[in-house]
Amino acid sequence: MHPVITASVPLLEPPGWAIAQRRLFDLLDHAWRRFARDFTGPDGRLLYHDRLTSRDGVDDFYETFFNWPQLYLLGGADDLLAASERHWEGVTRQLTELGMLHEEYERGYDWFHQGESLLLFYFLCMAAPERWTERALRFADLYVDPAHGNYDPEHRVIRRPHNGSDPRREGLFDGDAYPWLPKEARTYGFPLEWVLPPGAEPGAPDRDPRLGEEMRRRMGIGDTAVNLAAAGLVLNAWTLSGESRYRDWIAEYVGAWRERAAANGGVLPDNVAPDGTVGGLLEGRWYGGHYGWSWPHGWYSVGHAAIVGALAAAGATGDDAHLDLVRPALDEIIARGEVLAFTEADSSLESKWTVQLEEDVRTPTLHVPFRYGDRGWFDYNPMLMAVPIALWHHSASDADRERIERLRAASGYDWRTVRPFRSKEEAGHEEPWFAFLAGDDPGYPERILAAAQAQVRHRLTRMERYRGMDVPEADIHVWQQSNPVVTEALVQLTWGGPQVVYNGGLQQARVRYYDADARRPGLPPEVAALVSRIDPEATVVDLVNLDPRSARRVIVQAGAFAEHTIGTVRHTVCDDPSWIGDMYDYGHRRPVVTSKEIDVDGPWLLVELPRSTRIRLTLDLDLRTRPPSYRTPFDTQGREGHSSPHATSLPEGEDS
Repeated sequence: MHPVITASVPLLEPPGWAIAQRRLFDLLDHAWRRFARDFTGPDGRLLYHDRLTSRDGVDDFYETFFNWPQLYLLGGADDLLAASERHWEGVTRQLTELGMLHEEYERGYDWFHQGESLLLFYFLCMAAPERWTERALRFADLYVDPAHGNYDPEHRVIRRPHNGSDPRREGLFDGDAYPWLPKEARTYGFPLEWVLPPGAEPGAPDRDPRLGEEMRRRMGIGDTAVNLAAAGLVLNAWTLSGESRYRDWIAEYVGAWRERAAANGGVLPDNVAPDGTVGGLLEGRWYGGHYGWSWPHGWYSVGHAAIVGALAAAGATGDDAHLDLVRPALDEIIARGEVLAFTEADSSLESKWTVQLEEDVRTPTLHVPFRYGDRGWFDYNPMLMAVPIALWHHSASDADRERIERLRAASGYDWRTVRPFRSKEEAGHEEPWFAFLAGDDPGYPERILAAAQAQVRHRLTRMERYRGMDVPEADIHVWQQSNPVVTEALVQLTWGGPQVVYNGGLQQARVRYYDADARRPGLPPEVAALVSRIDPEATVVDLVNLDPRSARRVIVQAGAFAEHTIGTVRHTVCDDPSWIGDMYDYGHRRPVVTSKEIDVDGPWLLVELPRSTRIRLTLDLDLRTRPPSYRTPFDTQGREGHSSPHATSLPEGEDS
């Protein structure tokens, strides 16, 4: 039986953030239905009639829907889960017909893109673990079981940069040369630039040693740092099953990369030869591997894969020392930062920052190097905040918070600025969210919700423009660019977490919610939530029932995966009815609000919200006191800390 608190503070003037939050849910419900109607077929596949002529493309199909089950988990419509499952299954059949998948899984591609592809799958596992466990374990076994040919346990390496379900998928490309477009060459340079003798003229692409046989020989085998994102796939399997072999694989594989980083002065190298030697195929260089430090996109790819691996290892083993896989490299690039305007930087990510910074592209601010090559550090960009925020959110340590404070102090632009830009990751507003959590920007919730509204309405208009388009292979990004589901604001405000790390992470959250009456994840209808502080000793959550007719019951869960424990809860109380006034009063008095405290000592708390009431909860959380799991508050069987395949009854004392 879960502890129960009943809200008693009357809701007289609904806060603007609560109204805006529920209106965003309504708009999103309209938007995803429109997209499904206009861009997908009856079985859930995307309306696409062309071929796929390269290894690229799987991610672009799945990414279109990556946050649809995430919206369901937040409190989206009941039928959104079934729609999300139908789209995964339809797209999987579609990609299988296009020759891209084998037994429902990527035949062989890099983990920068595989991680993007799998976010939809991870959220489906989170929303309906009983239906997705078999696939999750089967996919993870492609890496955990050496018989599949991806993992070499002797040298603790994933055997090649392109990996997956088809061991025949060797190398990095089909044909004679890597398909490196002239625009990409101008933007990023070339891989293996050093193999072209000084002063030599490059030949045709199929004869350029940087793109042909040398690339296949030096970069097409062995391990690469972005393969660390595979730890997310294995963590998902461990969270579902609790089988120790998944935990042990994560510890072994991530541990090997930690040792390599420690031997490299703390900075994570990006390549390992098949015999386990860093730089063994690159004449000793710790940099220059596939999707590593020297070419697209440097820290953007290496850092994100590293944080996925580090968080997976810390979550599976309970040892936060694994976070040191990331911290030294992060501190190294910060230490080499320079203050300059973005317009003066050598950034290869111009299309990202010109939108995200807008007029501040000319404002001097801290830029850090994203890439490293024979010439040293280069490719200076403003700091991407996903990694430092994810570190701090997990650890809650003073050192990780102080790093963010230093980055803020070095920024030339105001971190409280909220812009309605669209990034691929449905993220990028970590700075103003942090300012809000720091108490510097109380207006942030309404502004970020307004920005989210703007993006949904913008994409609805894009959908009208491209509806009915016969999409060619070159334009398959049109779907994800038009995806009208935006979730960053809701994740930050209701769960108290950052948007998921896009290249293969699992969700982080201080709290999540279940509708106790509907027996499903997410906020109940007409209930809004705001997390305004995420310090463990004071995680502050406001819950509001806007419904003037019906009571709602919401279960608050500590952590994205019930991995935290709620110690005590202090909550607001109004037990004096005199605010209503006498029979002939024309107004009302201000309600007298006091507080009470109860002990919980568990991951779940039931909050009853009578009609038109609100409550503030101040949760004292003990972080990561139990293994992450997909277990729900409705489960009555299954071992502690891991998911039960079936929910059989409501918690004791609750009516069906």
